[in-house]
Amino acid sequence: MAQVDLGKEENVLKFGTTDESGGIQPTAEITENRNACSWVLSLGWDTSRLSQRVCEGECENRHGLFQRSSRAIPRSSRALGTSLTPPPFARAEAPLSGSLSLPIAASGWLWKNYQYVLAFRFAIQEINKDPHLLPNLTLGFKFYNAFASEQYTLLNIVYWLFGATMPFPNYTCHTQGRHVAIIAGTTSALSVEFGTLLELYKTPQLTYGPFDPMLNDKDQFPSLYQMASSDSSLGHGMISLLLHFGWTWVVLFVSDDMKGEQFLQYFEAEMLKKGICVAFTVKLPVTKKLYGESDLTFMSSIRVSSANVHILYGDVRGLISVDISVQLFLTMGKVWIMTSKWDLVMSETNHMLHSLHGGFSFSPHKEEIPGLKHFLKMAKPSHYPEDFYFSKLWLSHLDCSLAGSFCGHIGTCSPNTSLEFLPGHIDLLTISDSSYLVYNAVYTMAHVLHKMILEKVEMESLGEASQPMILPWQLHPILRKIQFTNRAGDDVSFHEARHHVVHYDIQNIVNFPAGFRLMVKIGEFSSKSAHDQDLLINEDIIEWPVGFKKTPQSVCSQSCGPGFRKMSQEGRPVCCYTCVFCPERDVSNQTDAEQCIQCAEHEYPNMERSRCLPKLMTFLAFEDALGMALVCMALCFSVLTAAVLGVFVKHRDTPIVKANNRSLSYILLIALLLCFLCSLLFIGRPNTGTCLLRQITFGLVFTVAISAVLAKTITVILAFKVTKPGRTMRRLLVSGATNFIIPICSLIQLTFCGIWLGISPPFIELDAYSEHGHIILVCNKGSVTAFYCVLGYLGSLALVSFTVAFLARNLPDTFNEAKFLTFSMLVFCSVWVTFLPVYHSTKGKVMVAVEVFSILASSAGLLGCIFAPKCYIILIRPEKNSLKGLKKRASSKGF
Repeated sequence: MAQVDLGKEENVLKFGTTDESGGIQPTAEITENRNACSWVLSLGWDTSRLSQRVCEGECENRHGLFQRSSRAIPRSSRALGTSLTPPPFARAEAPLSGSLSLPIAASGWLWKNYQYVLAFRFAIQEINKDPHLLPNLTLGFKFYNAFASEQYTLLNIVYWLFGATMPFPNYTCHTQGRHVAIIAGTTSALSVEFGTLLELYKTPQLTYGPFDPMLNDKDQFPSLYQMASSDSSLGHGMISLLLHFGWTWVVLFVSDDMKGEQFLQYFEAEMLKKGICVAFTVKLPVTKKLYGESDLTFMSSIRVSSANVHILYGDVRGLISVDISVQLFLTMGKVWIMTSKWDLVMSETNHMLHSLHGGFSFSPHKEEIPGLKHFLKMAKPSHYPEDFYFSKLWLSHLDCSLAGSFCGHIGTCSPNTSLEFLPGHIDLLTISDSSYLVYNAVYTMAHVLHKMILEKVEMESLGEASQPMILPWQLHPILRKIQFTNRAGDDVSFHEARHHVVHYDIQNIVNFPAGFRLMVKIGEFSSKSAHDQDLLINEDIIEWPVGFKKTPQSVCSQSCGPGFRKMSQEGRPVCCYTCVFCPERDVSNQTDAEQCIQCAEHEYPNMERSRCLPKLMTFLAFEDALGMALVCMALCFSVLTAAVLGVFVKHRDTPIVKANNRSLSYILLIALLLCFLCSLLFIGRPNTGTCLLRQITFGLVFTVAISAVLAKTITVILAFKVTKPGRTMRRLLVSGATNFIIPICSLIQLTFCGIWLGISPPFIELDAYSEHGHIILVCNKGSVTAFYCVLGYLGSLALVSFTVAFLARNLPDTFNEAKFLTFSMLVFCSVWVTFLPVYHSTKGKVMVAVEVFSILASSAGLLGCIFAPKCYIILIRPEKNSLKGLKKRASSKGF
């Protein structure tokens, strides 16, 4: 005999009844009947178990209630008798205790459970008609109530074990059948309570409730078999759904038991890996007391929470408080994600704005059972006259009664009346997960009995095989190995391999007015392993909760757009962060970037710091405005210098040209001309040749120019020293010793340049950082030390020239140029002293422009200060540049 629990455990909690004995659950038992026996259905709505039986013409009516003879359908030489007691469809009305005193209108019956009975009947009917399964045998069954308390549940199981309406321990009163198995348990608690006694007799117990790892412990429950597959991959499915919609800020509701704690630890760890955070966690107490003051306090937190997604997981009894709470507290704008087991406690609601509208439910994938929907459509109370509650369902919601019923004054039902016409909130045509498992459980026991009988037929004589003796403990070896394919095409077995491959249907909860509810399939999740998972979602058909016109968001912090990165907030979950703009040269091209990515050297970030753009190659080109201006200046000064040189050559025999060492003036003018022209090497696209010539040419020509100025200054001093007694100065002046100053100074500078080129010569370099969005092609100096040695040597020569010229500024002479030399060196030194800080404060081609300008300015200073006065006299005042004019000036000074 097997027993099947077809109702919800703890319905007293579900329906608001505070009396622990008020809830009723149907259970069923499969029996092997030896005697043809007629059963009479005894019906009554009471907390005690009502029993009424007529066997072989004897009828005992303990309560004197309505009774009707059942019909036995003969199949072979042996027949079947049935016994039913009320399934858990009643709901009572109870006040809400605690901090609230609002009454709950919970009166009515939860008829959804009746689908378990119909699925059970359908499976029995199919098996008894199948000529290949249990041939010549009729599968018998009984229904029992499973009360919502340990006391009455255990009492009910004692009734079943002893076969009497009064418990007689260690005695059996069964006369018609052998009890071989029980099918029971929407919750693990009910299965555990049954298992305490069933284990004494090694009676197999098949459960059709949600999978519980605790019940999978064969050391503690060796005789228990779970029809449901493991939901270990359910967490992966929920996380995949969260990631699909970008929900990273959720609230967890888990039952306060071991199963809920295991799920919480695993789920939080997996969410942390995926960057999903928990706003807060609510542990739902697993209790039979429906209304406690602390049960509903979490609802106030839901309303103010920024998390728009709530996840429900746990034992059925732990979910009851949420079911009641969402009716009292309308929490619109929240998306609820739950498991299919929520359907076990979800009550009918008659308004559209239900808190669960727009939520999602994960349901194990199941194929449609052929013929079951037609069976449900055609099922009528007249087919099962012993079932009072079928008639009650018919009468309550179809407002009619069957012909010949004692309730005929209500109105006789039309011939086409069926369960299709039930109100929308009572959907008995959509097969629930538990009903599907009930169907599989009945077939499982049928296959086990069939195999057991075949084995006995092979082992025993034909006469003994006609009445095989089957003991419950003998079924376990077959149950563990049983494997078959049901009529829907799904494999049914208890092998561990069935837990490795899971397939969930994701359903959208849609509520309509008048309590009509649909579970619309909007996607699937399949998992073969932790690394082989697939999620399919059809977003176009999703109905979101009231208040959302598009996919809702559920984040602690708004997403950081491209160009920003996330920065964690101290003391808060990782999902709570602030957005920081990416630093210079870095970009982030995705939303919620953890780190900004640095652009390559040849790229630069755009203003939004969202992507890298290719840099443009640039340099101080002749076509640039700055380059063109410098080129014009250099050419103009070069032409001017050439013109001065021409003037000096033309008037080479005049006193003013001859008086200032004509050859040194020529050398100085040529050196200045080269200084102006060498600035052109700094303009234009750099190459290896120009990079080598730039600094070397600059250093050498300026050394020649400065040494020429020094030679001219020394010449002036020697000229005045000649007028004094002494032969040394005369010999130096006559021998032309000053002419060696230029080659000596130039040779020293050439040595520095040679060392520079030998150790670390200048080379071409790409400057990617000096100018935003550009790569500047520049000449790297190679050795900075060598560069400053060359520049320092020039400065030393200039300082010496300035000092000497300054000392000779007051020497009397008509064409004494010492003052002009002093002033020219002052200008030269000022330019290059100013050059150093400006040069180091600029980058890129501006730095090159500063150096070019310094070359032009210092060269122009020398040209103007030294040769402008002489050109003035030669060109404007030629009378002063003649012998007669000199004598006249001398006489005027003497006078």
